Amino acid sequence: MTAVIDEVDTTRHRGGVRALWSGNPWAVVQRGLIAARSSSWVVILSGFFEPVFYLASMGLGLGALVGDVQTSAGITVPYAAFIAPALLAVSAMNGAIYDSTWNVFFKLNYGKLYEGMLATSLGPLDVALGEILYALLRGLLYACGFMVIMQVFGLNLAPTAILALPAVLLIAFGFASLGMAVTSYMKTFQHMDWINIVLLPMFLFSATLYPISIYPEWIQTVIMAFPLWHGVELIRALTTGAFTPAIGWHILYYVVMIAVGLVFTTKRLRALFLD
Repeated sequence: MTAVIDEVDTTRHRGGVRALWSGNPWAVVQRGLIAARSSSWVVILSGFFEPVFYLASMGLGLGALVGDVQTSAGITVPYAAFIAPALLAVSAMNGAIYDSTWNVFFKLNYGKLYEGMLATSLGPLDVALGEILYALLRGLLYACGFMVIMQVFGLNLAPTAILALPAVLLIAFGFASLGMAVTSYMKTFQHMDWINIVLLPMFLFSATLYPISIYPEWIQTVIMAFPLWHGVELIRALTTGAFTPAIGWHILYYVVMIAVGLVFTTKRLRALFLD
């Protein structure tokens, strides 16, 4: 009798897993790539050129007046080499967050696309992971282009700069997963404006354009809670070769961010369309 009960419980557990996951998130990615053919490439390219313009104006222009800047690891680098990795992290954030917020918002509230997807064998985790992976492609596209520009201008100061590419994927994954989770709760365009209200202060204050040491200690503590600050510090450590134990904490921060985003997104899609 006990064996029968255990078998029934196992079957239920497997059924529950199958209801969330069919193992085919690439179907969602493929659908996104096909739909992108009819999209405006000007919008996509604009996200790439924004950090390039910042680098040209602030790093190469203003940098001639600023001179050298000391990083949090105590290494002195040219100003352009200081802000370039930060802009790379910002580029990954923007590419991932816009795909996982505005695109998801329209598919969720106007296109009703997810209802159709979940009517197939796809589960909420397939849809969530597929949309996030698609957002990662955009973040990776921006990162690769910007890395080439950094290399041309000699802003990659260490061979470990090549590791910035997988680090960019980690950053984009974190923002995309959390961004999709937050977007699932938004119903109007006015709600979407809250995203920019959050992103702009993070961009300005996360040690992107100047060292965090200029702030009082209590403000530094607040900034260190921002996800972008962890991304900036991680990329900057890789491009300058300044390895510290803090790199492990930055990576762990994004791993937790990814896990939380995936769990909340999956539960939210299930609550919206299956329960």
